[in-house]
Amino acid sequence: MMKTVEQVKHYHIRRMADGDIPQALEIDLDAFPNQWPHPSASSFHHELRNKLAHYIVVCEDGIPENGGNGQSVTGLKEIALYIRQLFSHDRFFRAGKTVQSREYLAGMAGIWMMVDEAHIVTIAVRTTRKNLGLGEWLLINIIELAQQLRAKYVTLEVRVSNKTAQALYEKYGFATAGTRRKYYSDNGEDALIMTTCELDSPPYQATLQSLKDEHRNRCSRCYP
Repeated sequence: MMKTVEQVKHYHIRRMADGDIPQALEIDLDAFPNQWPHPSASSFHHELRNKLAHYIVVCEDGIPENGGNGQSVTGLKEIALYIRQLFSHDRFFRAGKTVQSREYLAGMAGIWMMVDEAHIVTIAVRTTRKNLGLGEWLLINIIELAQQLRAKYVTLEVRVSNKTAQALYEKYGFATAGTRRKYYSDNGEDALIMTTCELDSPPYQATLQSLKDEHRNRCSRCYP
């Protein structure tokens, strides 16, 4: 019998690999349908070879409703994804040179390291996997990854209208540091620049640990 989302008990996070790119394209299109331009297979391929870029994915432990073939978007989104892949300069998937992941990806996140700063370039979760705590879990893991890479701060941009995301970032110690005017090309919306205090400061470490404990208690499906 086909499993539902509620029956899938656990998730795990790992580094993104080439085989994850088709699903990463799906997730980006699903999470940000109005954003333009979207990344291509080629851009993800290059990102995974960029020493400054670091990406992680959250995977389901269980049998997804699509059987794990990565084809979860339908209708207009599926058509847009197909066209984007068709015109991508990257041919290595279509040539069969890379094996696509059989794990079902629920979300992804990525950072760029710039000197002592980790800049979050994306945090995205499938709409069918919203409200499970996965976005917050990705944020926790991306902050911990930044610490491992010896970043002193984490920064990001967020739409001024995205109050839900702003509240989550504020919860994790991000404060508004400025505005980028007309940052988003799809509608010319401004972006808030948000940044943490020093990651290795005792107050921030104590806050982060408390938030991690609270998330573990609330979202046990994310932990073994």
